[in-house]
Formats: sequence, C-alpha cells, structure tokens
Amino acid sequence: MEIIPAIDLKNGKAVRLTKGLMDSAKIYEETPWKQAVKFQELGAKWLHIVDLDGAFAGEPVNVDAILEIRDRTALSIQVGGGIRDEETIKQYMSIGVSRLILGSIALKDPEFVREMAQKYPIVIGIDAKDGFVATEGWGEVSKIKATELAKKFGEMDVEAIICTDIGKDGTLSGVNVEFTESIAKASGVKTIASGGVKDINDIYKLKKNELVSGVIIGKAYYEGTLDLKEALKFKVTQK
Repeated sequence: MEIIPAIDLKNGKAVRLTKGLMDSAKIYEETPWKQAVKFQELGAKWLHIVDLDGAFAGEPVNVDAILEIRDRTALSIQVGGGIRDEETIKQYMSIGVSRLILGSIALKDPEFVREMAQKYPIVIGIDAKDGFVATEGWGEVSKIKATELAKKFGEMDVEAIICTDIGKDGTLSGVNVEFTESIAKASGVKTIASGGVKDINDIYKLKKNELVSGVIIGKAYYEGTLDLKEALKFKVTQK
C-alpha cells in the first residue's frame, strides 16, 4: 500500500485545514518545496498536492509553487484543486505532473471524466460530508451519496479513487475505515484513503482490504503523531 504525504497550498504556503475550513488553515512551511524535499529524503515516492485556492477559484492558482516542487524533487506528483477542463489537464501534464485529481467536475460531468480518463492518468476525488458528496472546495454539499458516485466510475478507466471523510480531515481522530471500504466496494476501483489518519494503526487497519491501495498522510506527519520515515519503510510493529 502506497504511503502518500500531502502538501496543501494556500497563498503559496504549505498549510493544513481542519474539516476543510479555510479559516482553520495552519501554516507549516512558508516554502513548500522545502517540505517536499524532506518527504523525498524520508523515502516518499509520491506527493499529494491540493491547490486549495484553486479548488475555490475553479482554476489553478498555486502553479508556481507546484513548479518549484517539480524542479527540486524527483517525486511523482498528483495534483487536485480547480481542475475543471482539458486545458488545465494539459497544462499540468506539460509541467510533469504524474496524475490529475478530478473532484467537483466528476460529480457535475461524469462523461467528461470518462473521456479524460481515456487520454490522461486521472484519479477521482470523492469528498464526503456525512456520506454525501461535497464540491467546490467542500463549500457545497450535494444530495448524492458518495457510494452512489463511486459506482459510476467502476467501469471507467480511472487510476484510482481518493476518498475523504471531511468530518475526519485534519482532526487526527482516526481514518474512517468503513467509509473507505464502502467506496472501494461500490466502485471496484483501487481506493486511496484520506482524512483523519492519526498513527500507524490506521494504516494497518486499511491494509486489510486489498482494494485500498494507498493512504494520504497530512496532519499526522506535521503534528508528529505518525513517524513517516518508519511508515514508509513498513517496519513499525503494530500496537
């Protein structure tokens, strides 16, 4: 299972939010590429980047910070936040991004996702609040169940689904294993867990399901409740 550290970008800085609330942003690194280099030195192969400003604006905002990370590391990068059209996808692919995360547009236009997934390495971002899909930087909650949306992508050529329980995100209260497994079961697609990861035990719980292919690590690293270096090596003994 892939351990994927995360950098969320707001105003060009690396921050973490609590439950997706922008006014809860805590700055952890003024220069994001320095944090990315640390992740690489710890043994990470992938980096998860969310352009928070872009998610609300509906278009990329923090491209310069992403470019610096690309230039200064050898990490494979997956990016989400504000990707709403093919031109944006082409822009990110041209600068060396490895995978693109489609969130809001996946709910609004599944056929667009189907078309893009045939051309590009696409990951679906399904973010849910109380089980219902949230969009536009989590500012809007739909009446569509997350599992219902996940089913739509089971027959599409997507690389994976990233599922986030917004109520858990940034809380260090433990990952929502049941929610993650429900998305994996509904879609039949490799699923990456996100939101609420506290420590190594969360990772072991997720590993029990073969469809759970990865987990995104955010605040647990930044607040020191998870030893990322050891997690990346899988040499930690389960408590």
